[in-house]
Amino acid sequence: MTNIDQREGFIWINGKFVKWQEAKIHVLTHGLHFGSSVFEGERSYNGKVFKMREHHERLFESAEILDLTPQYTIEEINDIVMETLAQNNLTNAYIRPLIWRGSENLSVFSRDSSINVMVAAWEWKSYFGEDLLKEGVSLCWADWRRPDPRTAPTSAKASGLYMIGTISKNKARDKGFDDVIMTDYRGYIAESSGSNIFFVINDEIHTPAPHAFLNGITRQTIIEISKQKGYKVYSRDILPEELRDFDEVFLTGTAAEVVPVGKIENQVFEIGYITKELRKAYLELVNA
Repeated sequence: MTNIDQREGFIWINGKFVKWQEAKIHVLTHGLHFGSSVFEGERSYNGKVFKMREHHERLFESAEILDLTPQYTIEEINDIVMETLAQNNLTNAYIRPLIWRGSENLSVFSRDSSINVMVAAWEWKSYFGEDLLKEGVSLCWADWRRPDPRTAPTSAKASGLYMIGTISKNKARDKGFDDVIMTDYRGYIAESSGSNIFFVINDEIHTPAPHAFLNGITRQTIIEISKQKGYKVYSRDILPEELRDFDEVFLTGTAAEVVPVGKIENQVFEIGYITKELRKAYLELVNA
């Protein structure tokens, strides 16, 4: 597989398209050193970006939280995303808009650094791989916890918040697992390294309340679909010891879509009909 920085195609940066392999930033970029950047992950199905406006509204909300004010409007970003897909001849793709501080000044005070915007898109079929969708992914407990919203901007899709997810997932892979299950700062179940999590018991659906992590757009969509199908859905605090009572577990996210969980540490879960039903309904919705 070609490294992501060596692909062919074009990336939109600050008002123009540049060749993929020439899309560069300076090593003293503020966003690289201090995490002053926010992003979105979106998917295009058959040339249509699922819930594009919702993604870009969240992008701008995240930017506002991190004191980043781009010179573009949501409508302009919508158009730029569609132009990026066209430039790369893509209809089914993963899309990554990013807003970040530039390299004019390397100081904790960031107002003297420029605000930059880029949009990239590429083909990306399955986040975990097709085989894992059949048997379910495996999770282990992470050492790190999602932080208290009083200590970090947990409602923003901020790049720096993914650091603990990255090191946790790396450790999980070293141990032979696919991903992690994380708790929040209080010890309640939160999510995986980058996806929201759902549990099924007695044909009812439970999901952690998003006090300290992102309330994912796919999460919200699955809740809507579940209620439309007549399932009771509870968004609540869930203790780790409750895992022994659940029948099914699945992850949701724009990249992951809907992925069954087959094992958490040594506990095995069935890939049940509710997980399969919701995955099927979600894929039908995004491909409509």
